[in-house]
Amino acid sequence: MTDTPKTAMVLAAGLGQRMRPITDSLPKPLVQVRGRAMLDTILDRLEDAGITKVVVNLHYLGEMIEAHLKGRSGPQIVFSEEEDLLETGGGVTKALPLLGEDPFFVLNGDVCWLDGLTPALRRLALAWDEKEMDALLLLHPTVSAFGYEGIGDYLMDPSGRLRRRQERQIAPFIHAGIQILHPRLFAGAPAGSFSLNKLYDKAQEAERLWGLRHDGEWYHVGTPEELRAVEDALHYLAESSGQR
Repeated sequence: MTDTPKTAMVLAAGLGQRMRPITDSLPKPLVQVRGRAMLDTILDRLEDAGITKVVVNLHYLGEMIEAHLKGRSGPQIVFSEEEDLLETGGGVTKALPLLGEDPFFVLNGDVCWLDGLTPALRRLALAWDEKEMDALLLLHPTVSAFGYEGIGDYLMDPSGRLRRRQERQIAPFIHAGIQILHPRLFAGAPAGSFSLNKLYDKAQEAERLWGLRHDGEWYHVGTPEELRAVEDALHYLAESSGQR
């Protein structure tokens, strides 16, 4: 275990094509869930976790995201602009000079979750072991991921090491879009656009890819219909718990 990372990156450059027509004129991270942009909720939780600097990458309607975030007092926001879409791996690689030499959080700009007893970001930080890990992914059980209809991403052994599911195999866990990565994972990373999956596979081969099971709720927000279903579910949860 090491100290909690103080830096994070939020991936906010994507086109959000499945969320159209909402995203015809609004970047997906600014889509609201129960009256608050998903990006704002993510930044709130990063700030609560002690993160002092967040890199946000921009491409599609990036000027809207930049303008939206001007009013925030914390954490410090730094933008990484992409002339061409670089996908997840290329986006983080481009931003490495802004992220520094220590481990950092990376979150999808449209991830929607509820914490368990201990905030997920804190649990990841407590589980992080720099000597053993290059990547620590937050995982959610496939069967209880709200709105998710896929066949999962990873199998996890009792110690927490991960193995990607094989073709035609069903995996018990999905990657929740929240993780801690070490900059050394990006040594020799390709130039241009590529997926972080390439680096996860590299870490797996070196037995340095680890996972942590999420103990709260996780919601898939991919389409306008899924957005409505998530909002209904969260409203019902708030009503049943006496919250508004």
